[in-house]
Amino acid sequence: MSDSEPEQSPVSTGEATAPRNRVRLRRLMRWAERFFAVLGVCFLIYHVCFELTAMTTDSMAPTLRGTSYKNGDRILIEKVSAWFRRPRRWEIYFYYNADGMPVAKRIVGLPGEIVSLKDKKIYIDGKLSDPPDDLKNLTYYAFGNLSAGREVNCEQGYYVLGDDSRDSYDSRFLGPVSRQEFRGRAWCVVWPISRFGMVR
Repeated sequence: MSDSEPEQSPVSTGEATAPRNRVRLRRLMRWAERFFAVLGVCFLIYHVCFELTAMTTDSMAPTLRGTSYKNGDRILIEKVSAWFRRPRRWEIYFYYNADGMPVAKRIVGLPGEIVSLKDKKIYIDGKLSDPPDDLKNLTYYAFGNLSAGREVNCEQGYYVLGDDSRDSYDSRFLGPVSRQEFRGRAWCVVWPISRFGMVR
């Protein structure tokens, strides 16, 4: 009687699927690792380059709207341009007031310039400052340090005004704002969706 080879037992289903499960788990862990790495980079970019805030007063209407955190425009401000250039006239910048509230105002006077108001129009160094076409409808009122034909020297700061200057606590009452106080430039309204768009 010839010797027969030992009979090999078939591989059980559980033993066969175990390596496949380990491969899937390793693949899943790699994808999770990549996802959280990308998420971390995005968070870092946002934290360094951007900031989300809300318009809590109507002093910048109609450009930016809102009277509280509940109904105010959600605005994305960017900080990157300040790394490469100085703030420009007619741009809107955010800073915090003495109470820690975010404030948005439009720059009308640059460092070293003299600002005055005549016939509800901005004059820089005695000459009429011509705003962009989409801002020509803005009207400025001669309150505070610009009342009665007075002039203000910006010195090292920026003279800022609210678009709705009838009810805006701005440089007319507080004086020019230093560049170091600026948090960033108003860049985009992200909410409500009906007002989504770039800030002009």
